[in-house]
Amino acid sequence: MTSNQASPPARREPPRPTAATRVTSRDVARAAGVSQAAVSLVLGDKWRGRVSETKAEAVRAAARELGYRPNLAARNLRMGRTRTALLVVPALTTEFFACVYTGAARIAADHGFGVVLYPSPEGIGPARDPFDSASATLDGVIASSMAADALTALRDAGLPLVMLDSDPDDDQATATVNLDIADGVRQLATHLHSLGHRRITHLTAGVDSWTFRLRARTLAETLHGTPGTLLRHHPAALGVDGGLHAAHAALTGPGPRPTALLCDDDIIAAGACKAVRRLGLRIPEDISVTGFDDLALAVAVEPELTTVRLPAEEFGAAGMRALMAVLDGDRPEAPTLPVQLITRGSTAPPPTDTDHTT
Repeated sequence: MTSNQASPPARREPPRPTAATRVTSRDVARAAGVSQAAVSLVLGDKWRGRVSETKAEAVRAAARELGYRPNLAARNLRMGRTRTALLVVPALTTEFFACVYTGAARIAADHGFGVVLYPSPEGIGPARDPFDSASATLDGVIASSMAADALTALRDAGLPLVMLDSDPDDDQATATVNLDIADGVRQLATHLHSLGHRRITHLTAGVDSWTFRLRARTLAETLHGTPGTLLRHHPAALGVDGGLHAAHAALTGPGPRPTALLCDDDIIAAGACKAVRRLGLRIPEDISVTGFDDLALAVAVEPELTTVRLPAEEFGAAGMRALMAVLDGDRPEAPTLPVQLITRGSTAPPPTDTDHTT
């Protein structure tokens, strides 16, 4: 082509919205190469069976890239919703509940919802309505590791209530989502038993809740009838100090000393490890210690904790999916998410000379 020949006109891409303009569903449709109706179905999570998975992902990707935010004011007026959910947790003392929130917020964002995180002032006790009128402010409530009867103030508002890590037979909940806590306890008990431990003390969280009662009951059932096994339960306040004091009492009390401490969570286990060392004992040569949850703390202690990993983020996501299903008039599933035994350096076979009596 010579210099005096005209160049063909360049193909012009449709203009992309700038920061000064509001991104619309039409912009998302254009970027994804689909219709506005398809965008509405995908972003409203009503696309299954009507839009292909490939197109749905293209819409979600385009919405993220363009920074699309739905016109919530118009949608709220049209649907009579606030597009807000409340997540109630007993405390924010570990990253477990932070991960539950992260998973819930991720799914909520896909539906144009916001999530308000509310740590109950009374722990697992009665949770007050944090608003003048929850029914006017919220579309639904998700509660993690709480009892439904502790949420009377919120249930009285007539809102859908999704319970996480709670009694599946509690008919006060609209839906329940659980972790397979019982299987996690069975895995821990089997692991310790297979190593040769027959004197096991369960450091039980001093909290009257369904999940901790389930752990104690499952452990007793798993070890029941096992020849030569001595199972004891010792209450421990939730916290490192609580675990330290409970483990010290368990290891210095009357009778044969346990060879393994099975703790209801990693924080109690961390305290138990301190107690073992202060008594001049070694982990795992003299005493094996296990936790539960697989918090960051589990790999911060030395030796690292054998524990049960809970998929906290997916747990929160499953709870939010259940709430979205309820709000759409569907009957949600009641999934039980699998958990995983993580074996690390805090467990080993008991010492050969185990007849220690105090």
